[in-house]
Amino acid sequence: MIDPASGLLLTRRTLVQAAAAAILTPLPTAAALAQAAAPAPSAASRADGLPTTLLEAKPAVAELQPGAATDVWGFGGRTPGPELRIRKDEPFRAKLVNSTPQPLSIHWHGMRIASEMDGVAGLTQEPVPPGATADIAFTPPDAGTFIYRPLVPGLTAEAAERGLSGVVVVEDPGAQPVDLDRVCAVDDWRLNEQHQLDAFGSVDDRAGYGRLGNLLTVNGVRAPERITVAPGSRVRLRLANLCNARVMRIRFDGLKAYVSAVDGQPTDTFEPLRASLPFAPGSRYDIVFEAGAAGSAGAVAASIGQGFPLVEIKVEGEPITFRRPVLPPLAPLGDNPRLPPAIPLQKAQRADVTIAGGARLGTDGRPAYAGDPARIWTINGVSGAVGPEKNAAKPLLSVRRGTPVVLAIANKTPFPQVMHLHGHSFRLLHPLDDGWEPYWLDTVIVPEGQTARIAFLADNKGRWLLGSTVLERLDSGLSAWIDVT
Repeated sequence: MIDPASGLLLTRRTLVQAAAAAILTPLPTAAALAQAAAPAPSAASRADGLPTTLLEAKPAVAELQPGAATDVWGFGGRTPGPELRIRKDEPFRAKLVNSTPQPLSIHWHGMRIASEMDGVAGLTQEPVPPGATADIAFTPPDAGTFIYRPLVPGLTAEAAERGLSGVVVVEDPGAQPVDLDRVCAVDDWRLNEQHQLDAFGSVDDRAGYGRLGNLLTVNGVRAPERITVAPGSRVRLRLANLCNARVMRIRFDGLKAYVSAVDGQPTDTFEPLRASLPFAPGSRYDIVFEAGAAGSAGAVAASIGQGFPLVEIKVEGEPITFRRPVLPPLAPLGDNPRLPPAIPLQKAQRADVTIAGGARLGTDGRPAYAGDPARIWTINGVSGAVGPEKNAAKPLLSVRRGTPVVLAIANKTPFPQVMHLHGHSFRLLHPLDDGWEPYWLDTVIVPEGQTARIAFLADNKGRWLLGSTVLERLDSGLSAWIDVT
């Protein structure tokens, strides 16, 4: 169990050092087989011959803690929902069945797909009413690790905290082989003494740090997840933060880990500085390492208190090379040719994004809010730019397709703000606009009282949300949108 009062760590992105990394393919382990044994999404054939994945959102019971049953909602009746493995440039079809009592939509977090499929209720589509269905169809242009979760402003936080989230892996047929490719979906839960979800709707949560939990899980079971590999195994961990609000750092103990992708996009590869990375809601990392000798061990830990293990790695048995040929040396994934090699900042259309509102922190560090509970957070003075009424507010800016854009996101609040741009990947600029960090992002942490500048090429036509990934804040007005025509 975790103390939410002491668990929040305010983080900043650090500079990185170049190294080496690789791509992987899956190999089952005991935990993976247990996950596979759970009910899988059913598939049916459409008239065009393409299979359709059934994603039914419905009430379910989960054993988040051993021996304790918790009432949740889940896609396919499980949380996280089924791990979706699809292929780059191949059509994906799904049918959402809403068997929950609330309106629902699915946002494909980080995927640069068509705006009509982005799943933002009230902006790109209407929500799916209880008892209704909706067809989903897109072709993923990028390989990588992504998230699917609800996005109905006003209801998003509760639906996600009840368990409606999952991970999408878009595979590249040309990827190099590895011995284990494992998704590790990290979530936290606020449970009462009866092991049930605590009440929703607290103004303190919406105006403060967000709904911090008291139980951390990995792949729907109390952390840590334990993985056993053979000596010399090449392992890829796909780390995804599904938490509603928990901003943390993760560190790698006893592992020489390399980052091969950030937010689903390949990097030049780097070894994390001080073996640590910021890990905000909505963030994803693809981590590669090679297991040591038999008897060695390592861990991925959250820097909470003295450290809370999320994944524990144990090495035992005969060397993996007894069972397969020697793999090629670790190598970078290579650039994504569908992202621009450079962004012409001198031609960029620029806009200020000022985040204000929320609670004030008392001398004891606790948030206190006495304002309007319907207008807690604002962007440029507007609260709830996306809401129950479609087109509730004007876009933050409107640009023609192909326009370079720079957003200066100023955080005028006492909390770190985690912002996600839909439909695009961006670069985090250096303070003087004289360069950018050597990786693409779709989610960025803006420290309290500071400004972060992001640059991207607006090459995806449609309406795109810029919103908080602290979901209580998203529900309470912390969003705006960009129109690409």
